[in-house]
Amino acid sequence: MLLLRRIVSGRNFCKRFSTSQSYCSDRKGLVLGVFEKDGDGHHLTEAAAGFDKGVSGKLSEVLNISGPSLKKGKSRLFFGLHKDFPCVAVVGLGKADSGVCGAENWDAGKESIRAAVSTGCRLLQDLEVKHVEVDGCGDAQSAAEGAVLGLFNYDQLKTKKKTQVTPQLHGSADSSGWAKGVVYAEGQNLARLLMEAPANHITPTAFANIIEERISSIGQRVLIHKRSKTWIEEQQMGAFLSVSRGSDEAPLFLELHYNGSPDSAEPPLLLVGKGITFDSGGISLKPSQSMDAMRADMGGAATVCASVVTAAALKLPVNIIGLAPLCENMPSGRATKPGDVVKAKNGKTIQVDNTDAEGRLVLADALCYGHTFNPRAIVNVATLTGAMDVALGSAATGVFTNSDWLWGQLQKASVVTGDRVWRMPLFQHYTRQVTDSQLADLNNVGKYSRSGGACTAAAFLREFVTLPHWAHLDIAGVMSNKDEVPYLRKGMSGRPTRTLVEFAAGLSNSG
Repeated sequence: MLLLRRIVSGRNFCKRFSTSQSYCSDRKGLVLGVFEKDGDGHHLTEAAAGFDKGVSGKLSEVLNISGPSLKKGKSRLFFGLHKDFPCVAVVGLGKADSGVCGAENWDAGKESIRAAVSTGCRLLQDLEVKHVEVDGCGDAQSAAEGAVLGLFNYDQLKTKKKTQVTPQLHGSADSSGWAKGVVYAEGQNLARLLMEAPANHITPTAFANIIEERISSIGQRVLIHKRSKTWIEEQQMGAFLSVSRGSDEAPLFLELHYNGSPDSAEPPLLLVGKGITFDSGGISLKPSQSMDAMRADMGGAATVCASVVTAAALKLPVNIIGLAPLCENMPSGRATKPGDVVKAKNGKTIQVDNTDAEGRLVLADALCYGHTFNPRAIVNVATLTGAMDVALGSAATGVFTNSDWLWGQLQKASVVTGDRVWRMPLFQHYTRQVTDSQLADLNNVGKYSRSGGACTAAAFLREFVTLPHWAHLDIAGVMSNKDEVPYLRKGMSGRPTRTLVEFAAGLSNSG
């Protein structure tokens, strides 16, 4: 009985034996899933049942005597069940028949798998297990996403780092789904890395260099252009340049071309991301509290560029162009002053009444430039307004669009990824508030200032769009994660990279 108690009580076992960490770290760990039964009890996944058979039913035995049935999101650690896997984390997956939930606008089964697998992987990582095999749980792609996203931790600048774990699929079931999930998650982790890094490490130039390095490692058909300030001036991007004037860091316009379609003449999908690598607010200076988080104000550029990199890694049969106007927004004697008037690439003049409403200025010129490629659709992504965070919080990305078709494609993709979107209004009511300007064609803030701030920002961007299929994604609310998404640690989230990739994949499949 003493041996059985040791096996069941993982935490006590590790406390009792001083060598337990090395006992675990030198060997493999295993994450297995169990589904809830109606009433009480549990139902093993296919992989868990196979493991249980291999250990003569010991897994079922210890599960039955270790407490109540394992509910969704709960986990238990067992030790000594198998010579090859001294540490086994068993995680609760909820109901086996969970699927798309209309009320929640996501696939509840996939989300449960992501959350459960991430929990199991982290438990083993905390025990310094370096080699972890993961049960596919009936959806290997979701399991891979949960594992790779859950294990990510930005500690590059710390002396003491977490144990590096490379999760692998346990068994051979759906290895292609697992590989796809790993690529999806690594794409989001790239965006997280860029967003989390301090602004003195991720300048516009450093951002572009990191993307160039990632693209070169893929070796697929991606062209990268790092456009200098001289080129930006030649393009007459006065709105973009007005934002960059206050910083000693030179602006850079990053342009990515992924040509994945067999038909080279196929119109591309255009993705545009706001790339403010640090936003002080400029002369309209932000409060100092939490200003450090504005290192992630390039979240739009990070998710867009990471999506292009991921599409290339997946070899999606679609053409994609990614644009990222990169600069800092800083106060100085050269900085744009409230009340200044600047001219965008399309000739429209803009009265800048608030220099902290800078994201829409850099996007305006990027959108004008993007039209020259005659894209099939434009999606721009930006941490644009605090008002969006107030409206939706971290539950979903706000989407403003002039296209029902485009909205349908984005919403469909988000149900699969669990990284949700929600449609917001794009009424003329808001347009009138940005076109009523005393000195210029447009004002960069709404007539009534704080009222409907996310909506007036979207209305401003619409003034630089002529295509029938355009969407603006305001990701300010989903920029960071506290504990809302269980398979992401606290920090910058990299959302909605996987939704953008799934959206692009959907376009490639629909032709």
